[in-house]
Amino acid sequence: MEINEQVLIELRRIVRALDLQSKQLQKVGLTGSQLMVLRALTKQGPLTANQLSQAVNLSQGTITTVLDHLELKALIRRERNAEDKRRLTITLTDAGRDALRHAPSLLHVDFVAAFRQLNDWEQTLILSSLQRVAGMMDTSRVKPKPVHDAECIEAGLRFLTDDAEDAGC
Repeated sequence: MEINEQVLIELRRIVRALDLQSKQLQKVGLTGSQLMVLRALTKQGPLTANQLSQAVNLSQGTITTVLDHLELKALIRRERNAEDKRRLTITLTDAGRDALRHAPSLLHVDFVAAFRQLNDWEQTLILSSLQRVAGMMDTSRVKPKPVHDAECIEAGLRFLTDDAEDAGC
């Protein structure tokens, strides 16, 4: 098996683990994106939707939907900025803080414990590698190149559809 195929398999394992953890989160009525927004508000204080979008790496459209859902659950509040009435500031409510206290981790507790056991340089190396992989996979910055090899296209489609349900696709 080629190394790029091994990388893809490991990425699928990561996606599957994240999907399983996400299902645990859904049991308390939150999504991963919603939890990330609540955590960002806790750490950084009130933010605009644009600032939140950048903080949690979500598009403007997605952040608006996430904020709508959080507002319906009374976990956040949108408030007009005192100096600039056109700007809305997103604030965490007491219910939001309470939901955050009771929410499971975004990452499995075994992962968090094992990661914390690593040396600082090992943690940094993993983070750096993941940032590099994410950058390489970021389709918003790179235009996809057309594939003309029919066999390659068929193999890719087979790979993507195999166990798609298990992978949370």
